[in-house]
Amino acid sequence: MDTPFNFSETDKPIVYVKTVDVADLPKEVRAEAGELSHLYAVHSSDGQQLALVADRRMAFVLARQHDFAPVAVH
Repeated sequence: MDTPFNFSETDKPIVYVKTVDVADLPKEVRAEAGELSHLYAVHSSDGQQLALVADRRMAFVLARQHDFAPVAVH
């Protein structure tokens, strides 16, 4: 299990999943977020937001379903 993984050899484009505070979002999005305090954004490698979802797991599933390789941003 100590085999290193070479990320540059993936054939799928990498996208980044990061936590977003609902308070930092536009008013219209905050209204749709309900009682949630944070959401998860999926971003392309050039920084474009591709999706905004309520659940971290769903962000990763969504990325994989669209043939992306998701990576968490801390």
